[in-house]
Amino acid sequence: MRIAEIHLTPVAIPDKPLLNCKGVHQPYALRTVIEVICDDGTVGLGESYGSTKALEGLRRAAPALIGLDPFHLHELKSRVITALPEGGGINARSAVADHKLTDVVASAFEVPCLDIQGKLLGRPVADLLGGAVRSSVSFSAYLFFKFGAHVGQEQDTWGEVLTPEQMVAEARVMIKAHGFRSLKLKGGVLHPDLEIETMLKLREAFPDHPLRIDPNGGWTVETAIHVARKLESVLEYLEDPVIGTDAMAEVAAATSIPLATNMIVLEFDQIAEVFRKRAVQIVLSDHHYWGGLRASTHLGKLCETLGLGVSMHSNSHLGITLAAMVHVAAATPNLSYDCDTHYPWIGVDVIEGAPFTFSDGALTVPDGPGLGVTLDRDSLAELAALYKQADMKERDDTAYMKQFDPGYERRVPRW
Repeated sequence: MRIAEIHLTPVAIPDKPLLNCKGVHQPYALRTVIEVICDDGTVGLGESYGSTKALEGLRRAAPALIGLDPFHLHELKSRVITALPEGGGINARSAVADHKLTDVVASAFEVPCLDIQGKLLGRPVADLLGGAVRSSVSFSAYLFFKFGAHVGQEQDTWGEVLTPEQMVAEARVMIKAHGFRSLKLKGGVLHPDLEIETMLKLREAFPDHPLRIDPNGGWTVETAIHVARKLESVLEYLEDPVIGTDAMAEVAAATSIPLATNMIVLEFDQIAEVFRKRAVQIVLSDHHYWGGLRASTHLGKLCETLGLGVSMHSNSHLGITLAAMVHVAAATPNLSYDCDTHYPWIGVDVIEGAPFTFSDGALTVPDGPGLGVTLDRDSLAELAALYKQADMKERDDTAYMKQFDPGYERRVPRW
C-alpha cells in the first residue's frame, strides 16, 4: 500500500477580535485541511497552518510523498527535508516566535499517515502512540480581552471585554457552557496592574480553579517580577512573561511560581539550555511545530526525565487538530496540567456530526479507528469558499489593530 494522492484545501474560519500583545485577531484564521489517499482508497486526515509559507511548504513537499508507505514515518521526514532543502521558518515578521518549516510540514503529513495506520489496524491513534493512559483529556478555559466587534460588523455574542469585571463575566460564560475547571488569561494587553487586578478578581470569583496568565513575552523582566510577586499565591503557572532564556531565568529565580513556555523552547535542541539555566519549569507542546504526534510523546518523556512539567499549547484550529491533540494528550503519561484550546471561540468545523463537546472541561478520547473523525465535505467547501472570499494570506494582528487605533505600534515587550 502506498500514498497515491494528496489534497490540500486552505480554509478560512471566522475568528473573534481577541486581543494580545501584538494587536488583535483578524476576522478570519487560516488553516489547511489535508487528505492523504492511499492506492487502496484509505484516506487519512490532517490539519495545519494556512499561512503563506506553511501552505507553500505543504504544496512543495506533497509530490515527494507520492509512493510512500504510510507506515514509514522516518522516510516521510527524510523526504520532506529533501523537498525543502532551505528549511526556514514559517511565521510572518509580526510573529513573536518562529517554527521550522520542515518540522511543520512533516507533522502535517504525519498525522494523516497515523490516521491511515489506525484505520487499517482498526485501532485509535492513541494506541499507535503507546496507548491511552486516560479516557478523557482536561482543557483550560482560554480567556481573552477583546473588542466587541470586528471593523464594520455588529457586536458579537461575547461583547466587549476590556475590564477585570468583564473578564470575570466572560469566565462565567465559559465555565457554564463547557465546565472548565481551570482558567488561562491571554495577558500583555492591559496595564500590568489591571491584569493583576483581573487575576485577583478571577481568584475571588473562582476560588477552586487553577489560574494562569500568558502575556506572550509582553513584559520586561522588572514588570514580570512585579506581577509574579503580586500573584505569588494565586497562579498555577506564569507563561512566557518575558522573551529569551536569560530573561526567563532571571524571572524564575525571583519567584516560586513555575514558568511555562511555548516561545523559548520550540525544538529539542533548545531544552538543554533552559534546563541548565533553570529558566523554565513547564514545556507546552504543540504537535504542529514539534514535528508531530510521536515527537510530542518523546517530548513528554524527556520532560519527565528532567523533572519538567508538560502540557499543550493551542492556536485557532478545527476539529481535526483537536482530535490529534486529544490522542497525543491521552498517550502522554506525565501530562501535568490542563491543555489549552481555542476551540470554544471558533463555532464552525469541517468534521461530520456534532462538534466536540466538553464535559466538565474535558473531552473523551475518540475510540474509533485512526483519529476517529470524518470529513464533512459541505462544510469544507463552505470554508474553502470563505478562504477565497476573505482574500487573506497571512495573519497580522498589528496591522489589523491599526484599524481600531491608527497610532498603535507593535512593541514586545510593551510593559
